[in-house]
Amino acid sequence: MTDDAIESVEIREDGRLFVKPTSQNFSLIYRAALEVGWDPATKSLFSPKPREWTYPMWFGQILAAAATEYGVRLSLTPHTRWINIAGDLQSKIADPAQWKGPAA
Repeated sequence: MTDDAIESVEIREDGRLFVKPTSQNFSLIYRAALEVGWDPATKSLFSPKPREWTYPMWFGQILAAAATEYGVRLSLTPHTRWINIAGDLQSKIADPAQWKGPAA
């Protein structure tokens, strides 16, 4: 398994969660059929706007998709930038116990 740091985690105005890896490209992630996409303009993985799932669950789904489809373990670091995400939600997203989606 390859490791890559997460450069940033962002919630966009449209409600989608974006996770930007430092160096990896996941252009074919859609083939996993996990509702995780790749935005080539920002070089970020993204989820749909949460409906039944929480942001931490989608974060876990994004990490699981990267690991299972590409063999890449994405991880938060002290240098990860949090954009439009309050401190309490940051803590929940960073907590693996909160990632209880089907693929997490």
